Amino acid sequence: MTPSVSQISTIRRAEPALDRRLFLALGLAGLGGCAMPLFRGQSPDLDGTTEDEKKAEVVGDYARPVGLGTVKLESIALVTNLDNTGSDPPPSEQRQILIGEMQSHEVRQADKVLASPTTSMVFVRTYLPPGVQKGDPVDVEVRIPLRSETTSLRGGWLMQTRLRQMEVMGGTTLRGNIDGLAQGDVMVDAVFEGSTDKVLETRGRVLGGGTSLISRELGMAINKSDASIRISVLIGKAINQRFFTLDSGVKKGVANPERDDFLGLTIAPRYRHNLGRYLQVIRNIPLRENPVDRVERLQLLEKKLLEPTSSALASLQLEAIGTEAIAPLKSGLRSSDAEVRFYSAEALAYLDQPEAAAPLAESARNESAFRWHALTALSTMTHVAALDSLSDLLHVPSVETRYGAFRALRTRNPGDPTTRGEALDKKFRYHIIPTTGEPLVHVSRSRVPEIVVFGHEQKLRNVKLLHAGKRILIMPMENGDLRAGRYDPGQDTVYESFPAELDKLIRTIVKMGGNYTEVIQCLQEAKQGGCLEGRLAVEAMPRPDRRYYREDDPAESPEDKSPEGESPETGSTPDSGTTLADRRASTPSPELFRDNLRGPQSELAAKDESKAIPGGTYIDPDYVPKKPTVLDRLNPFPKKNDQ
Repeated sequence: MTPSVSQISTIRRAEPALDRRLFLALGLAGLGGCAMPLFRGQSPDLDGTTEDEKKAEVVGDYARPVGLGTVKLESIALVTNLDNTGSDPPPSEQRQILIGEMQSHEVRQADKVLASPTTSMVFVRTYLPPGVQKGDPVDVEVRIPLRSETTSLRGGWLMQTRLRQMEVMGGTTLRGNIDGLAQGDVMVDAVFEGSTDKVLETRGRVLGGGTSLISRELGMAINKSDASIRISVLIGKAINQRFFTLDSGVKKGVANPERDDFLGLTIAPRYRHNLGRYLQVIRNIPLRENPVDRVERLQLLEKKLLEPTSSALASLQLEAIGTEAIAPLKSGLRSSDAEVRFYSAEALAYLDQPEAAAPLAESARNESAFRWHALTALSTMTHVAALDSLSDLLHVPSVETRYGAFRALRTRNPGDPTTRGEALDKKFRYHIIPTTGEPLVHVSRSRVPEIVVFGHEQKLRNVKLLHAGKRILIMPMENGDLRAGRYDPGQDTVYESFPAELDKLIRTIVKMGGNYTEVIQCLQEAKQGGCLEGRLAVEAMPRPDRRYYREDDPAESPEDKSPEGESPETGSTPDSGTTLADRRASTPSPELFRDNLRGPQSELAAKDESKAIPGGTYIDPDYVPKKPTVLDRLNPFPKKNDQ
């Protein structure tokens, strides 16, 4: 006889330790090679749940998300087109694997190709994030093997290589199925650092050069003690009443009860760049609630929403209810507390309410702890109010806010004339954004080669000599213009004159055969020589790991102790150094600005993040230290859900 839901709940509460062990087993089984958890735990006394709220059974009482880690793919590959900086790899198992790969691509005389100084054997690695779909692009990282004599990968081309899960057991490399492909221009780390460091010359990445050949399954695993067809169907019905996708214009629920202990999940379109929030909202969806109980819980959650210490969790719970929660969430927008306004607006944005736009823009402008989340939320909205708010943020002082708003606009509508830009000679994306703010040039190091110029009439001043790679030189002329010359051995020198304008400089370098790497090198030299009017920023993006400091908290003041993560390099320029403080919002970190090669899952990442970030993560100009609060420890995800 199948136990009732109330009996199941009693059993579950009586055996919390067993439940945690079962959940851990389910989570590990679902990850299958995953390296990084999506959720962090917290102590039970900080979950913000009262006895009254526990009466409402939610999806998270019976099911836990699985498939949340990253999958590492690797290969041994060949880089060609090097300027005599390659090497012949010594005899090894890796060399034999590469020769086998080359022969499978019908490359003749593989040993002769490997012996050429224009080629190098390399290791390639990438990470497939949770929810990745077949055909999605990812960045890949490239480095030379130990004891390789290759001196630089600059200017190289990664030949197409097949990516697999790989493990070394008993001295033998075991390779799995082909789960990805990779090829493209190698951007060495030294280019973004503006350095000639020998190590940085032999490692780099191919931006967007990887392609996933698989779709990773995402789902909800039902606790073993609760597993039954009835519970699986009940959970699926509750989720599908809240979320759906459109298949050829027909509504289709996102949850598919596949077994008595598992439901497959499709990502709702509005959450495609915030998978963590999507799963947490699903976990808070009520299983069944009569109208009277629903009204009472809405009233209770509205009170909790207006309290800063419980606002984060209450906003998620209200968002899980759906349109009925819009009115309580709008009451949070009228709060005098910045936290309450932010969490209320964030939830309303995922319900596509136009009133959310202005408070989110305010949060992005004034509070770096909420910036990543606010910009992501704005990018999900279809209302014109979100477009106006993001457009206004293109002109603020904060560099990361300006570029973050640009990326949010591109994500929201790639065809928007403001951010559409152009592909210069099919080598990189180029955008010019008219702005009332300070002139700025932003260079991308993830996802896609991209240069964004804020300020369409930027001039170059006091140019003496600029290099764009080894072949292109830019020199001043007597009339104030500039002249670029391309010097190729055995060929006549080609010259091109142009006005001393930044836009003309970039276009001329590309016209003369320069690529993304060479344009960046020239910009770096121009910045160092004081030739640029404004800032030059490399991968200046909002960060998710910043803590929020409440002004009225009784904790020790910044004068007594520097905020956690504060850099001692407070005197560095806005284009170098490290971020002053580590502040974070108490909701899941979205993926809109995430670099899939950065973070603890990447074994190639340097231990010193401040040195690993190309060009340095600048000190955000609008940072003001505030007092820490209990919100630093608040996380709306129960500890037992930590995988």
